[in-house]
Parts: sequence; structure tokens; C-alpha cells
Amino acid sequence: MFCRITELHNKEVINVCDGTRLGCVDDVEVDTHTAQLTAIVLHGRPKMLGIMGCEEDTVIPWKEIEVIGEETILVNRPQGACKPSGGVCRGLFGRKY
Repeated sequence: MFCRITELHNKEVINVCDGTRLGCVDDVEVDTHTAQLTAIVLHGRPKMLGIMGCEEDTVIPWKEIEVIGEETILVNRPQGACKPSGGVCRGLFGRKY
């Protein structure tokens, strides 16, 4: 299967480790010496509607990409990036649910 770089733009990226949506592809990194695509980049989310800047960009190395589909890209982030939530949610006043 062949895919153009422009076709990667705005594809949704899902982590197969825990099923979380990481964002959409905004950019790519290319090794100019070997002419190979080395990573996809997801821009950080804006803080306070962009007034407080943005979170750091997420760079996903090419070796972590499992499948590139029509609308999504499945990635397998390393164990350090897959932190389970523990199944406990805290509400507005700190109550556990």
C-alpha cells in the first residue's frame, strides 16, 4: 500500500496499548540523509483556549506505528507512555467513583 504524506495529515491516532485517542497527525519528520519518514508529530493541545500556550508536541517514532488505515493510525506506545488510570475517577469535590 502506498500513502502520500498529505494523506497522513489529520488522521486520528489511537494507542493500542490502552485505546486512548492521542490526537491527529499534524506534521511528519523526515531524515534528509536517507529520505525516510522517521516519525509523525501530533501538536500539543492548547491550554486555556491558547492563552496559556500549548502542551508539548507528541512525536511518535515510525517503529511504533502498527497500522495505517483509511481514517486512523494505530500505534503501540512503550510501557512508560501507557499508564493505566486505575479505574478511579474523582469528581469535582474529590469523591471517588
